[in-house]
Amino acid sequence: MKLQKILSLGVFGAALIAGSASAEVRDIRIAVDVPYEPMEYRTPDGELTGFDIELGNALCAEIGIQCEWVVQGWDGIIPGLQARKYDAIMSSMTINEQRREQVLFSDPYITPPSAWFAPADVEIGTPSDETLEGLTLGVQRGTLQDNYVTDLYGDVADVNRYATADDMVLDMDAGRLDAVFLDFPIGKSTLLESEAGDYKLVGEKITEPKEYFGEGFGIAFRQRDEELAAAFNEALATLKDNGTYDEIYAEYFGE
Repeated sequence: MKLQKILSLGVFGAALIAGSASAEVRDIRIAVDVPYEPMEYRTPDGELTGFDIELGNALCAEIGIQCEWVVQGWDGIIPGLQARKYDAIMSSMTINEQRREQVLFSDPYITPPSAWFAPADVEIGTPSDETLEGLTLGVQRGTLQDNYVTDLYGDVADVNRYATADDMVLDMDAGRLDAVFLDFPIGKSTLLESEAGDYKLVGEKITEPKEYFGEGFGIAFRQRDEELAAAFNEALATLKDNGTYDEIYAEYFGE
């Protein structure tokens, strides 16, 4: 019944076969920005994987459709959705009121904190106007971390914006940044667990204010695709109830 319910959506490109109760449904296209281990990244042989990818595939399997992943840079990820280049975004996108004006979100599927990271030999106290004054800080352009750092510390520090987290890490390794502000899981995997440099967490993990940090990560759809969002919400609830969600979560974040 779930599959029949969503076949009415034009986004699915479904075509009922004459004289049959079956239907032909094309893949759902989901946009993702990589690499942001452990959320979304490529294995050495080029295969897409990560928490978002595995959970997204499990959600599609529960609904009874196939996921086709489309790699898209972050700067153009919402415009690409609106231009119908793909049908959804599942790329660690924080739910907030500003984005709600552009897209329809699913229920939150994970709520990670953000955090400051710095080279182990850089002395920085609890982040504040005083401790960050005159420093060079890194953020990914167009993210909630960019908004937070720009609004709170843009007047006292030099804020460098990057297209990808990898570019930011390269500048950290080269000593061109004093600190960066990232989603904690991404900073943990790319910096704290990096073999290229020695890094540390600075201060506490941050989840407030909600004005910046929102309600967690959600899957974004075009605003009119309410039935598609409802199908993913129902599938997410099922995966949480049957233990599949916990298995995927444990694989990437531990128990």
